[in-house]
Amino acid sequence: MIKGIYAATLSLLNENLALDYKKTISHAENIIDNGCHGVVFFGSTGQSQLISISEKIQLINHLPNSKYKEKFIIGTGLNSLSDTINLIKISKTLNFNKFLIMPPAYYKYGDEDVVNFYTRIINEIGECNIILYNFEKLCGYKFSTDCVKKLVEKFPKQIVGVKDSSYNLYENLQINNFSVMPGSETKLLKGLELGCSGIITATTNVTASLARNVYDNFFNKSSQDTNKKLCDVREIFDKYNLISGLHSFMSQKNEIYKNILPPLKLLSETDKTELISNLKKLNFNIQNLEAA
Repeated sequence: MIKGIYAATLSLLNENLALDYKKTISHAENIIDNGCHGVVFFGSTGQSQLISISEKIQLINHLPNSKYKEKFIIGTGLNSLSDTINLIKISKTLNFNKFLIMPPAYYKYGDEDVVNFYTRIINEIGECNIILYNFEKLCGYKFSTDCVKKLVEKFPKQIVGVKDSSYNLYENLQINNFSVMPGSETKLLKGLELGCSGIITATTNVTASLARNVYDNFFNKSSQDTNKKLCDVREIFDKYNLISGLHSFMSQKNEIYKNILPPLKLLSETDKTELISNLKKLNFNIQNLEAA
């Protein structure tokens, strides 16, 4: 099982829009220092579908040098089945064994087809830990509870969890030794009360310490005063494209965050000013973050 506060970490790019491996890893390490139990590289927040496979491979080759390598999950969900399998194989040669995999986008398919997709991956890969990525808005498919249960029944050692960003599972799915991780801080406390294992979210790039406080206080049976602020911050970011909002917010600290792959873009100056202003009303600003 995977438990705790995880960030779908940002990918940092140079001015020529090439992936900056060292700074991407440094950003991830800072998030962990700020409270996350771990991070996912190349999730949707990390601009996964826009970054070349060759750059992903190069970054993965740099990951073993990190002191936090045991806390890393790699997003390997690509539209190509063979590319997905190859990226997992490369990761495994470097002793990475936890993967977040979204089903392919664009084509329409159902539960049986999804079971076949993951079956082919696992039959080829063997030992691994896969977190299913449930996000209908991005891939066009929404996992049913029956589909997840079939996959876990078929592959109990490999299918170990689900990131639920469609929010149709976290209230209805309970499987022994299986992690359910909603994709928003607004679902963290309720999810924990329902038996979920934590969260994997975009905005824990900046809310790591708040989210960790809520998580720890739940198990310590302490006050949850922080939860309202955590949810309020998330709801402000939710008014915008999350990648645009996070990069715009973080660019106050370091201009490298201004680099973003088309067709994505930063917030307009009006929206950025509004975002920062509304966050300041919550006493949440860039100066509170230790992350570079």
